[in-house]
Amino acid sequence: MSEWTEHDSRTYLALAPSAVPRRLEQLTTLLTVVPFAASESFRIVELGSGDGRLSAALLELFPRATLVALDGSPSLRAAAESRLMPFSDRARVAPFALATVDWWEALHGADVVISALTLHHLNAAKTQFVYKAIADRLSSRGALLIADLIAPAHPAGVALAADAWDASARSQAAAAGTPAQFDRFVEEQWNHYRHPGAGDRPAALFHHLVWLRHAGFPAVDCWWLFAGHAVFGGHKSAEWNATGASFAAAAAVAERILQQP
Repeated sequence: MSEWTEHDSRTYLALAPSAVPRRLEQLTTLLTVVPFAASESFRIVELGSGDGRLSAALLELFPRATLVALDGSPSLRAAAESRLMPFSDRARVAPFALATVDWWEALHGADVVISALTLHHLNAAKTQFVYKAIADRLSSRGALLIADLIAPAHPAGVALAADAWDASARSQAAAAGTPAQFDRFVEEQWNHYRHPGAGDRPAALFHHLVWLRHAGFPAVDCWWLFAGHAVFGGHKSAEWNATGASFAAAAAVAERILQQP
């Protein structure tokens, strides 16, 4: 895959229910590490919001939060706007180009910056630059939370990630009664670990954690890892507590949002 296109956006919408490995588990984990309680007011910026499912889950789980959803695809922004309409003025959708600095203005005063399957399009130098920019603009209790592809350190790890991703896509497609989704997943060569493309630049998980620490996040961690996909990030407060949503509450909201058309 090279640079992202509207064809890729359409393909992603068609394949995501099967192609995102253990999608419910991945999304639930991401929601659970938000360091704010449901009773608190705080501001979220999502980078690469896609069709707005993660944004919707966040706004439902944290009813006093507000959110800015940024995405570079017109069709995905339109889908997100439709999905987030019930949240009225708590949500705003806006365009952005990840490789530029134009969107950094939206980061000022944010409490949570969150991103799923987007930042791996940056190279190592730009990723570090973005981590630093986010850390400098987040509130003192803020967090950068990421779900994304990572680069296994050894060829055996790449092969394992490829096999696990195929198995997950096949299983999720079968469970949903849509086996053709897996056939398309294969045809579209969506498995990065079998078909790496110029537009995909995942880095080693260890490197991400070091970069986050150097950027200004004293508490960094990986909370979930499967099939070359990880949920990881950094908190500005070394004393952060998982006082937000419980795993069970997050899973219930995530499942409901993922079942929506």
